[in-house]
Amino acid sequence: MSAVNDTKFNSAVFLLTGIPGLEDVHLWISIPFCLVYVISVVGNSVILFIIRTDSSLHEPMYIFLSMLAATDLGLSIATIPTTLGLFLFNAREISVDACFAQLFFIHSFSFIESSLLLLMAFDRFIAISHPLRYASILTLPRIANMGLVCVLRGVAVVFPLPFLLKHSQYCQANVLARSYCLNQEIMKMACSDIRVSSIYGFFITVSTVMLDSLLILLSYVVILKTVLSIASHAECVRALSTCVSHLCAVLLFYIPGIGLSIVQRFGNSSSPLLQILMGYVYLLVPPMMNPIVYSVKSKHLRARIIRAFKK
Repeated sequence: MSAVNDTKFNSAVFLLTGIPGLEDVHLWISIPFCLVYVISVVGNSVILFIIRTDSSLHEPMYIFLSMLAATDLGLSIATIPTTLGLFLFNAREISVDACFAQLFFIHSFSFIESSLLLLMAFDRFIAISHPLRYASILTLPRIANMGLVCVLRGVAVVFPLPFLLKHSQYCQANVLARSYCLNQEIMKMACSDIRVSSIYGFFITVSTVMLDSLLILLSYVVILKTVLSIASHAECVRALSTCVSHLCAVLLFYIPGIGLSIVQRFGNSSSPLLQILMGYVYLLVPPMMNPIVYSVKSKHLRARIIRAFKK
């Protein structure tokens, strides 16, 4: 089937694409992809298990970390089936409904992760700027409510996207440029008016990812101002060291994410291969690196993980 139209929309399929020009070595390319997914799934699962079973880690910072690990786990699982199916078995076909479901989960988990990184910045802000009130401000019920708001926000803003795409007409070739489905990719294939979908997609990107990144930047400006007012150099360094893991997670998520969004919307002349590689970096690297970064930088968490594996 070479085209998708509105009359046969429910029975249509999209064709996924791996890395153009390297189809003959897709099986070999699947090896690093498998490795990345194994590290992501195992790493985040270990983080969740350790924090869940060790009562000494039931503190705000680690509870937020467990939320981040659960989100990264969901993001990895959302992309595993189609990506590995394509590279391992050349399974290119995906139904329209399955494609829309996948893009819903990918975008939802991405926006949830953005919200969680903002909450973790708030956690660091309270810990450094108001250490005596830290425990009274970030109580367990309040943390649970914050996490629920993050989930509801991520799901609510993405929920209209599949319905907007479903009501569009498709008359272009049904070949996607990636091994997974994204909103921007599907919109390019429509031949009907997609201004509403395009405007809404841009709106939710600005009101979530870009807004969150600005608020995180603002929180670190205040944190830096607070830290610089500390007289002791040792205390200043110690306070900043508690933010290193979160800063790494922020950079790993926002730099590829914002860069990919800008290239997709405004970089029509950019290399398609660049967009594909940036997409893989955006979706695969943060879930893989976050558990590694936090395990390395957090002595308390690292000690608990080592103790668990020694048993």
